[in-house]
Amino acid sequence: MNKTIVSFIAGVCSITGVAQNSTETTMNDRNQKPDTATVYMTKEISPEAIIKLYKALGREATGKVAVKISTGEPGGHNFLQPSLIADFVELTGGTIVECNTAYEGKRFSTKDHLRAAEEHGFTAIAPVDIMDAEGEVKLPLDGGRHLKYDIVGSHYPDYDFTVILSHFKGHAMGGFGGAIKNMSIGIASSNGKSYIHSGGNMESTSGLWSNLAEQDNFLESMAEAAKAVANHCGDNIIYISVANNLSVDCDCDSHPADPEMHDLGILASLDPVALDKACTDLVRNSEDHGKIHLIERIDSRHGMHTLDYGEEIGLGTQTYKLINLN
Repeated sequence: MNKTIVSFIAGVCSITGVAQNSTETTMNDRNQKPDTATVYMTKEISPEAIIKLYKALGREATGKVAVKISTGEPGGHNFLQPSLIADFVELTGGTIVECNTAYEGKRFSTKDHLRAAEEHGFTAIAPVDIMDAEGEVKLPLDGGRHLKYDIVGSHYPDYDFTVILSHFKGHAMGGFGGAIKNMSIGIASSNGKSYIHSGGNMESTSGLWSNLAEQDNFLESMAEAAKAVANHCGDNIIYISVANNLSVDCDCDSHPADPEMHDLGILASLDPVALDKACTDLVRNSEDHGKIHLIERIDSRHGMHTLDYGEEIGLGTQTYKLINLN
């Protein structure tokens, strides 16, 4: 698999994105997309740090703002805490948005999902909208290898601006969960999740788990669904990922494994592929020996293929410069 070699930009940086010390970032040798994305980072994990990164992006969330997070499966505990994100959500005037799951857990129905959101503290900091509570709509997608469209909650088109606020961590099926998973699987309705997981073959949750797509087809379907969301939003979308509680398991797991490596920080970008690539690079470049477990999870699921294919279809680029705001 081809790899991007990334030169990190160190030093204190202004929020305009100009580093005091900088080096060039090399191009991915596939050369599918010549642009270099900017990813901002801080090792500080705090409400203030999220706002600092948001302002560094230079793209203001306006109108009716959807803040897409994972509310977390009851029993789990690694999801982003309301106390961490509350100030940012309030600043943007955002509504926390989610869709119901494709598995019959405690977020499969809207009633149960809202109860989980309340128990986890999210309804106390902002309105919570389960976007497929009243059905679903299709977002157009041109040229998909697997999907003809993306099936999302019917409330989603009501929003003017989207914040993809992700908890970066491992994932049992995708290898890792970050911005692309959050905007594809996360914004998809319950049936839309089945459509992605089946590689475009099913639009119902009934019988899904015995009709899953081949692994690479599933990963490519996630990237295609994310592209449909990105196309729908245009410039009215930003991506922020918190790399903490780095379990090999997703927040959709009710009994996730404990993290075996230390927290890395918060990252933000206008490019979801670059953001996910920067997060995975930080894991791989970490001096924490515990990283081996997360790397094994990513690689055993061929997780980096999501980024390769995302780059191929124009979702973003794996070539980036990292600007440290510490």
